[in-house]
Amino acid sequence: MDDQFSAHVQAYSSQLRRLIRQGRELQEGVASDLPAANLAAVRVWQRECGAIVNELSGGSKAHWLARAFSEAFMARDAAGAAVEEVSPVEIVGRLVAVLERAVIALSDEEGSALRASTEAPAPRRFDFVHDAEIRPVLEQAYDDGRRALEQADYRLALLTYSGILEAIVTDALQHCEELSGTDAQPPHRKITDWSFEARLEAAERVGLIGSGCARLPAGARAYRDAAERNDTPVSESDARRTAQVLHVVMRDLNPGR
Repeated sequence: MDDQFSAHVQAYSSQLRRLIRQGRELQEGVASDLPAANLAAVRVWQRECGAIVNELSGGSKAHWLARAFSEAFMARDAAGAAVEEVSPVEIVGRLVAVLERAVIALSDEEGSALRASTEAPAPRRFDFVHDAEIRPVLEQAYDDGRRALEQADYRLALLTYSGILEAIVTDALQHCEELSGTDAQPPHRKITDWSFEARLEAAERVGLIGSGCARLPAGARAYRDAAERNDTPVSESDARRTAQVLHVVMRDLNPGR
């Protein structure tokens, strides 16, 4: 393997092993006397698992790792019929098994199952963006954000992902028929004059996106101000949550993805 790919492998393997350790600890905690607190921790852990699976699978739902992650939440009886509920402990155990499979795939000398998604972005990730000129810019920014996250530069990752989010939402609003020719809020101003917050609210109001932006950290909402202040700290949690929200909005704007 070349040096660049080896660096990817090491970074992802480290993250996967950390999540595996946390998952095993949660399996014990969920069965303890404090289920409410532990179940909240399980949900946070599951979101982190989903984020790294999305990165490793290149955002493709057809990738074997993405399919295994989704199937971990499903339960079937002996006849193969779907069962409506599955215990949180069992789900955690299944996800741990999925993460372990990912570690094995990464440690494979060839690493072919994951190499494509770690070396290069998924093809045509931003084809849903109307403005063709900014698509390659967004692709490069997406890679920059992912690299920053891998290298623990959480401030740069948050700023980059927030900028991408604003760009794709703005593009969608500018081509939304419901806003075309109207005095949308804020009144009598071009969409590009609106604040980031106003653009998100408008996109949700007209149904372009769902309610996923409710989870967007305050630092991401005010990312332009943060970009001007080099001393603004950003946590790993906020950076990863911003990445997760971006992925949700990308799916909203491109349902067929």
